[in-house]
Amino acid sequence: MRLIDHVIAGGGPTVGGRRGPVFNPSIGTVQAEVALGDRAVLDRAVAAAQAVQGEWAATNPQRRARVMFEFKRLVEANMQDLAELLASEHGKVVADAKGDIQRGLEVIEFACGIPHALKGEYTQGAGPGIDVYSMRQPVGIGAGITPFNFPAMIPMWMFGVAIACGNAFILKPSERDPSVPVRLTQLMLEAGAPEGVLQCVHGDKEMVDAILDHPAIGAISFVGSSDIANYVYQRGAANGKRVQAMGGAKNHGIIMPDADLDRAVGDLVGAAFGSAGERCMALPVVVPVGEGTAERLIDKLLPEIEALKVGTSLDPAAHYGPVVSAQHKARVEDWIAKCEAEGGQILRDGRNFTPQGHEDGFYVGPTLIDHVTPEMDSYHNEIFGPVLQIVRAADFETALSLPSKHQYGNGVAIFTRNGHAAREFAARVNVGMVGINVPIPVPVAYHTFGGWKRSAFGDTNQHGMEGVKFWTKVKTVTSRWPDGSAEGGNAFIIPTMG
Repeated sequence: MRLIDHVIAGGGPTVGGRRGPVFNPSIGTVQAEVALGDRAVLDRAVAAAQAVQGEWAATNPQRRARVMFEFKRLVEANMQDLAELLASEHGKVVADAKGDIQRGLEVIEFACGIPHALKGEYTQGAGPGIDVYSMRQPVGIGAGITPFNFPAMIPMWMFGVAIACGNAFILKPSERDPSVPVRLTQLMLEAGAPEGVLQCVHGDKEMVDAILDHPAIGAISFVGSSDIANYVYQRGAANGKRVQAMGGAKNHGIIMPDADLDRAVGDLVGAAFGSAGERCMALPVVVPVGEGTAERLIDKLLPEIEALKVGTSLDPAAHYGPVVSAQHKARVEDWIAKCEAEGGQILRDGRNFTPQGHEDGFYVGPTLIDHVTPEMDSYHNEIFGPVLQIVRAADFETALSLPSKHQYGNGVAIFTRNGHAAREFAARVNVGMVGINVPIPVPVAYHTFGGWKRSAFGDTNQHGMEGVKFWTKVKTVTSRWPDGSAEGGNAFIIPTMG
């Protein structure tokens, strides 16, 4: 059986050690095994990173940018193969897999402009003969711990900016779909990055803890569930590391009475059920304002949901594929049952769904549940599957309060033709990313991604200039070059610029 091994400078296959299964979710069978590393594997990767990082940091920014340009070209040249490989392990359809890769490449495009992003500040004549300037220097060795749901995009969000800034980077992807991260690591080497600048190690909690505890790793980026994000943040910060840890979400879509319902329904169906709902920027809660809006929305939603085709990841006609594992399928179906027991009215039930001929796959059909209330556990928690819950709101203020009071604060969207309502909502809602008639408000690569509350731990967001700030340290230099006739000062007194 194929072994998915670590990619560490110096090479060599793993001998012995633990291994984990990698499934094909469309058919429910094991297609490969992944090596599960430990502290010894990580030590090898760190040693290789330490050996090359100084040289890489000293490489001028435009030469580092050229590596990013070549990496982008190689990924684009291999797009179809990467997308099919990603789909075979994750379960998302190939078109969605290509979107996963493309959104990662957009951050690589931003990293291609790193010479401009690394420019410091300069003040001439801050005092008599004194100039002050700042420079951004790499943290040293960074690490990324990434989730199963975006095995291409999120690694590129992390390592693209980190490497362009002059860091060495160690990637620990999800053990559920590790092949694309391995391939991306190999393509970075083909693009001209020195061996050791980007490495890929695999593992479970043992490897995660080794990364969090390793004294040579200076910064860690994480994406996953909120409980694990909090754990990663607390343990990493306790070890003196810079940590950004992105957690879960329960994004809401507010439907105002004046919304363009035809367009909003199309957006909702894609945002709620695309990628089987397995994305932190999915829209699993819709909030129609007013009973009339709710009834009109449901009348339009149900036919669109009924028309969705669920199939294998390689089916070009499928709107979405299976969820990632049998365990996750059971979890999603348990939440549907829980919501029903709590009083939710199931309008479309996706439990016990199987495409003909793929009875062993991990499929959940599209599910629509009405009359969900904020008191229900199924509303309070992240389901992370193809389930759309309807929470009815009597008025704008009630609709505004729902995402604002929820434990998660990742993304939110409002659908309306009223500019004042949209402006008021965007200004007041207690959520980190807002869409106005945009169902999945993931910012473009030169802005920044990050939620609030239990959706993010740490004070620096991902990609854009926030990413540059995270992966660099600022050094400020105050210099004086006297001409020999200048009056001397008292070296024991803190200098002032007056």
